[in-house]
Amino acid sequence: MTSKPNETAPRGDVHDDIVYPSAIPFIIVHLVCFAAIWTGVTWGAIATGIGLYWLRIFSIGAGYHRYFSHRSYSTGRLFQFLLAFMSQTTTQKSVLWWAAKHRHHHLHSDTEIDVHSPRHTGFIYAHLGWIFASRHDKADLTKVADFSRFPELMWLHRFEQFPAVLLGTVVFLLGGWTYLVVGFFWSTVAVYHATFCINSLAHVHGRKRYVTGDDSRNNWLLALFTMGEGWHNNHHAYQASVRQGFRWWEYDPTYYLLRVLAFLGIVWDLRHPPKSVLRNEQKLGARVIERAARQLALSFDPERIASALHGAFAGTPSLAELQEKLTQARVQAADALASMSLPSIPTLEEIRSRASAIFAHTPSLDDIVERANRMILETVYARMNWPAAVID
Repeated sequence: MTSKPNETAPRGDVHDDIVYPSAIPFIIVHLVCFAAIWTGVTWGAIATGIGLYWLRIFSIGAGYHRYFSHRSYSTGRLFQFLLAFMSQTTTQKSVLWWAAKHRHHHLHSDTEIDVHSPRHTGFIYAHLGWIFASRHDKADLTKVADFSRFPELMWLHRFEQFPAVLLGTVVFLLGGWTYLVVGFFWSTVAVYHATFCINSLAHVHGRKRYVTGDDSRNNWLLALFTMGEGWHNNHHAYQASVRQGFRWWEYDPTYYLLRVLAFLGIVWDLRHPPKSVLRNEQKLGARVIERAARQLALSFDPERIASALHGAFAGTPSLAELQEKLTQARVQAADALASMSLPSIPTLEEIRSRASAIFAHTPSLDDIVERANRMILETVYARMNWPAAVID
């Protein structure tokens, strides 16, 4: 359970079995829900299921996500263990596995090596298929060294299904088969897909307030049934924030409950986004600029532009003239290309106009535009076998 998985290679370079044996228990949990046809459904069992749903959704948001993945607040060792235990009653593997995969996701969000990106792997795989792929079976504990040093968390990591089995047993002893099927299994399946929707739908549907270099979006509907986790673009803009609903009207019950726990002294050091983030005035980091610029550059299809230019100039005096001009002048590539009247290469203004249309407001827009322009020119140069030095 502790060896390092091969999760840094693009998914296309790693073989995943079409049928995942580890998915069999997951399928069985879904099928058991139909046993309600024989056990019946009671109001008490439904109330139990609703209570367990909200308790465990809170545990995922406050535990798996905001605490173990992002350290957005501090707490004592006892409550840390209780959070981990309650989180694992959802049967979504151990807190160490969950946090390690989530930290990897943020490092490579919506790139080819993201563990779950609808952009690259499709909706179904991003929603749940990735969980059962053999390459994601083990946790890279080096990513969660801050928590793997606790023996009680390592014990939960080794016996990851024990909390869920114990909870299911308690529910059965208190209420019988109806409570087990409706109260425990129905709520478990509901928690599964509510959680998974953040990985899939929250990267497809919603609004983008911030430029984050990925597809994360704010979705009010997802926030309603995940206790605030649906403000996903906010979260990607400032991952360490204990609060994900940045505006007063952005419903975030997980944060409200953590505030109550802070008042009681159970948690402390709640981390909030700085005012520059709330006002969308922060300068973006180099990684975000690079990803956003790549997205912008690709929207112009630079490979098509390069192929068109190659086809238009190959074997003509114009090509030799252009190569000589670019090699000898050592001027900015955009100026040199513009002087040759090549309309298929977008100008800086055209790139800036498109950036303004597809990105939210950001003080780093010029940096993104300049980097995207360079990427387009680099693609053209590589295709035409021109010296890259002239771009500098």
